[in-house]
Amino acid sequence: QVQLVESGGGSVQAGGSLRVSCGAIGYTWSLNCMGWFRQAPGKQREGVAAMYTGGGGDTYYSDSVKGRFTISQDNAKNLLYLQMNHLKPEDTAMYYCAADYRTRCGGGQKEKYDFWGQGIQVTVSS
Repeated sequence: QVQLVESGGGSVQAGGSLRVSCGAIGYTWSLNCMGWFRQAPGKQREGVAAMYTGGGGDTYYSDSVKGRFTISQDNAKNLLYLQMNHLKPEDTAMYYCAADYRTRCGGGQKEKYDFWGQGIQVTVSS
């Protein structure tokens, strides 16, 4: 089994930056696909960014965050990051870390991920 734990959320003014982190605990070997999703009140959970952790694979970004957010990993520490720059009020949401063992990653498709963190709040004020 795998446990995912997010950290680093918080509140920031529009235009600011935040970085959220996700630590993977347990059987993390071959966790090939990891990503970030978010869910705002009254809205469906949507994919934000995802990557193939084995190196050289595709990276996914939703159109709404492309050019502002960057997903990255630290394999030695089993950490996944989401650097969020030029934040907007519409980025306000619970942010969730997700992971799966698939060899073909699901990008922003939430049904393609088996493991989820508990979520962390990111609030952007105008």
